[in-house]
Amino acid sequence: MHSLLLYFADESAPAQRLAETCGLPCAPIERHRFPDDELRLRLPLEGDGLPAQLVLYRGLDHPNEKLVELLLVAGEARRLGAQRLILVTPYLAYMRQDIAFNPGEVVSQSIIGSFLAELFDAVITVDPHLHRIERLEQAIPGVEAITLSGAPVLAELIARERPDALLLGPDAEAAQWVAAAAAGHGFASGVCSKLRRGDRQVEITLPERDFAGRQVVLLDDVASSGRTLAQATLKLLAAGAASVDVAVTHALFAGDALQVLREAGVGCIWSTDCIAHPSNAIAMAPYLADALRPLLR
Repeated sequence: MHSLLLYFADESAPAQRLAETCGLPCAPIERHRFPDDELRLRLPLEGDGLPAQLVLYRGLDHPNEKLVELLLVAGEARRLGAQRLILVTPYLAYMRQDIAFNPGEVVSQSIIGSFLAELFDAVITVDPHLHRIERLEQAIPGVEAITLSGAPVLAELIARERPDALLLGPDAEAAQWVAAAAAGHGFASGVCSKLRRGDRQVEITLPERDFAGRQVVLLDDVASSGRTLAQATLKLLAAGAASVDVAVTHALFAGDALQVLREAGVGCIWSTDCIAHPSNAIAMAPYLADALRPLLR
């Protein structure tokens, strides 16, 4: 089955890396914004239509408009003859809200998961923010749902840069990524406790251990406001840590997050290219390609 990888201009570099690694032809989707903010998208046609199998590369950071893009692209691709659609979305949004914490709250995970399941035959992502479910196919039912992790790859970088590092998760949710990263390199590790009082207000409690003179690397799946990592850094430096660096899969770093981290005393910041950011130190294309190849027909 002939295949083509489609991408948007703002993600051309990682999409082209993936296409090259997989040996797939690739082409951009033309995008125009009207004055009223509606979008006009144009798919690249080959002759009278599209290949039977399309791979769409679209990360879902800042997701609201991008979800509309997925709806429009998938609908038109099907109309033009695409039989199989595969979504490669290195960052998958709206997975955090998996239950209604208050009456009437929308459970976005199940809504967005069902939305993607209706549009695509397969979905590949990296470190989705899942809490109360174990597998991605529980959130995106009825499709081939593949989850990769950036933690082992980040661990290789940490092993080169900080071979004697103490890996620390900034909260209990990070325990799974810390464990995955520590396992392959024998890093000492631990996890902080966090009490959240708002989107940008957190209280961090360090685990009971001696941090004096240690090179600590805070490892997590995503950095958004930076407040959790900053509070952990302040506590670690006060406890005598020699240095604190940060390694994350998804470098959202919204607003003044980077400034907050630097002011707290963070040294190096490393991330994967799942979200384009100056801190990107690891290209995920080889790992995404390994997951994509078996799905291609």
